[in-house]
Amino acid sequence: MMTMVDLSCFADEKFNPKAWVNEACRSRHPEDPIDNHLSDLETKLQLISENIASSLEEQSSSSLLKVPRASREIIRLRDDAASLRSTVSSILTKLKQAEGSCAESVAALARVDVVKQRMEAAYGTLQDAAGLAQLSANVETVFASGDLARAAETLANMRRCLSVIGEVPEFSNVRQQLEILEDRLEGTVLPRLSDALLQRKLESTQNLHDILVMIGHYGALEKQYTRVRLKPLRRVWEECDSGKGGLTLNKLAAEEKPDDSKQASSLTVADSNSRTSFVDWLPQFYDEVLLSLEQEWKWCSIAFPENYKSLVPKLLIETMSSISTSFSLRIESSSYDILSVSGPVGGQKSENFEHTQLGLLITLHSMTGTFARNIQHLFDSIEAKDMAKVLNAIYSPYEGYKERYGELELELLTGQVLSVDFRGAVSRSVGARGVEVSETVRRMEASIPIVALSLESAVERCLNFTGGSEAEALLQTLDEIMRLFIGKLQEILKSLRMICAVDHATDSSKREGNVEGLAAKEVSVLDMMSDEEEWAIVQGVLQILAVAESLSSRTSVFEATLCATLKRLGERLRLSTLLANINQATAFNGECSAAVGLFTRGSGASLSFDMAVLRLFDKPDKARRLNTLLEQANDTGFHALAQTSGRVALFIDLVNDLVYDVLIAKVRARLNNVALLPVWGAEKEENAFDLPSFSAYASPHVTSMGEYLLTLPQQLEPIMIGGGGSGQTSDIAGDSINDSQFFATEWMFKVAEGATSLYTDQLRGIQFLSDRGAQQLSADIDYLSKVLSALSMQVPLVLATFQACLQVPKEKLAEFVKLDSSKYLDSATAKLICKMRRISAD
Repeated sequence: MMTMVDLSCFADEKFNPKAWVNEACRSRHPEDPIDNHLSDLETKLQLISENIASSLEEQSSSSLLKVPRASREIIRLRDDAASLRSTVSSILTKLKQAEGSCAESVAALARVDVVKQRMEAAYGTLQDAAGLAQLSANVETVFASGDLARAAETLANMRRCLSVIGEVPEFSNVRQQLEILEDRLEGTVLPRLSDALLQRKLESTQNLHDILVMIGHYGALEKQYTRVRLKPLRRVWEECDSGKGGLTLNKLAAEEKPDDSKQASSLTVADSNSRTSFVDWLPQFYDEVLLSLEQEWKWCSIAFPENYKSLVPKLLIETMSSISTSFSLRIESSSYDILSVSGPVGGQKSENFEHTQLGLLITLHSMTGTFARNIQHLFDSIEAKDMAKVLNAIYSPYEGYKERYGELELELLTGQVLSVDFRGAVSRSVGARGVEVSETVRRMEASIPIVALSLESAVERCLNFTGGSEAEALLQTLDEIMRLFIGKLQEILKSLRMICAVDHATDSSKREGNVEGLAAKEVSVLDMMSDEEEWAIVQGVLQILAVAESLSSRTSVFEATLCATLKRLGERLRLSTLLANINQATAFNGECSAAVGLFTRGSGASLSFDMAVLRLFDKPDKARRLNTLLEQANDTGFHALAQTSGRVALFIDLVNDLVYDVLIAKVRARLNNVALLPVWGAEKEENAFDLPSFSAYASPHVTSMGEYLLTLPQQLEPIMIGGGGSGQTSDIAGDSINDSQFFATEWMFKVAEGATSLYTDQLRGIQFLSDRGAQQLSADIDYLSKVLSALSMQVPLVLATFQACLQVPKEKLAEFVKLDSSKYLDSATAKLICKMRRISAD
């Protein structure tokens, strides 16, 4: 019964009696009365308590009896510890005494051991010397046996013995003998190795490989393997020369170096009609080489498991190096053939990009790139520095062309710019000038997007062919092409000046001054023109403003795109990191893995070499210049085309000058020699009715000028209409129309101000102004003022001064000029008028 009570809960620090009693009640049998259950539980607890008390009393009595015994044991242990401490101290003292004498003994033993080791080394050397002498005496016998493996082992032992003996004069002849014997063994092994390699004899090849490695002549194995395996690959290439590949090389073969004269002599095939172009043949060559290398890679991985990762890449490097000169020769030959068929650069037949030397190079380079990617996949397990060597060899035939990329691109773009038909016709006679102007301007405007597309294509070509490493040459070329193109546009402007009969007005000084010597020619040309032709000329010239706007916007957009391309190129090439490593190691000695890592993108199977960085690593000066350029591209004020923006601004100024001169030409012609008209000095005519002797209407030259100014808004309509092109949204189109209207109004004011300025210059040239002349001039100025008001222009102060002074009687003019109201007049002009009317202003 007592075992049914769990005593562990009573030892818990958080024991709660009430909870324990409640739990005991809940655990009773439902049929047991609660009183009986509690009574039984109380009895159990009481019995357990009595048992615990009895056991505690017994244990206490037993413990009290054991205390005296434990005390005696503790005293005994204390005495034993003191005795042990005394014994250990005595032992330590004896050890310290013995330490001094033992050190001398140990040193003596160490000297004896050194002597023993030296004696053993001398013994071994004597044995090696004896063995070397025996090997030297028996080596000829070994060679005579024909056992090449045993001979290699003997020579290896001889070299080991020599390395142990060192430089001993008595054995100097043995060292020379060993070198001769190793070369002799190599000469014996190499022919057999060649035969084994040709016939793919795996076991023989491995045995011969072991022999050469054993005597330390692995380099001979590598050379022999490359020489033997190179022949089939060279044969594939030389099929092109023999005619099997179908390619015929031209007279450039005769210009090959003398060492290659034998090869060059075989580069001509009689039947040129049946030949295959180099572009069509090259992929076949790459495919066959790739197939051969795949087979070599599999076979060598079995035959040379420790060396195949260096042997096969070396084979490819030697193959590409051996055909590099011939490769370049065939590129030149293909370029010559293309040019001979398609005509000179810039001709009509060369408009196809593929029919250019640069187009051929990019096509071939793309094929080589495909081959290079396949090689990277095949050689994915070799080291990065070795892969860099392989890729350099593959792309080596293009290096010279990449160095000349700027020249090639300049030649191509120059031809494309020169092939653009800017005019297409010579100056026509009077009566058709308007058609000539309109057609010329249309061709000018059409040429701008053509040239822009050519420049954009040049950027793509640079990235495809050089990877951006020749960006500096590209920018110089583009700048030069823009100079050429804008120069051609400027030449067209000069020819348009002749067509429009304003070729004399070449600067602002002529435009604003008196052009007396040219008046007769100008008036005669204008008089020969009909109103329709004159209108057509004006309308055609106004379209040149659109040409200038198109050139400016296209140039700005292209330059912004070019800067963005340079920024992306800088992020891709990471030239600053390359330059930081370029002085620490080269890409081909493996001393700086960080530098080699710059050539690659990705890892493992996705490893891809950036050939632009690989190329720049060997050209540190070019890398530094390019790095400076790409860093400058990040500046907001950077101009990728350094000189182009200035040339565009100059062209816009020339366009504005031409438009202004055409619009003002009629006014200039009508106002020519106005200051010399006799009406200004004519005296009043006597008549019976005392009628005014001056004309009640404005003079013909003023009337003509005023009518022309009033027609300006109508003539400037093409500018306003041009702002609302089709295809625009309403908001954009509305803004464009408003800008065009403002632009047209600005031109109207500009021409009106120029006409007024020409007129006032003529008025200042009048020498004498009679009363009759003053009245006529007043009528003229009044008419012109009304025209200016109709155009919403303010009458200039000079004209207002003329008008005010001319309306005052001659005898009162001096007083009028001196009055306070004269402060609203131009004083210099007022004094000039007094001088014209022979009045003293003082």
